[in-house]
Amino acid sequence: MVTVIASIRLKGERELFLDMLNANVPAVRKEQGCLEYFAAVDIETGLSSQILDENTVTIIEKWQDLAALAAHLAAPHMLEYREKVKNLVEDVSLKVLQQA
Repeated sequence: MVTVIASIRLKGERELFLDMLNANVPAVRKEQGCLEYFAAVDIETGLSSQILDENTVTIIEKWQDLAALAAHLAAPHMLEYREKVKNLVEDVSLKVLQQA
């Protein structure tokens, strides 16, 4: 299993971005090898080490293997989604992980 943590830093308009992302989620979840895929945003917890950022959306993904992840990245609905949101996104960082 492969876990992806995608941190997407937005220029603003978080709700518009989330609407576009969530519209794409059903197609992603139907992909072969997709075990889990959802967006998350920061919540206030009062933990001193927490860094809150209202302009960052984190996508948590779990894939059966690297081949499934590669297919996801090249899927037509993902290419279309990235084109739709590109003007809202300032930066993207990925962590691709396997269980230790």
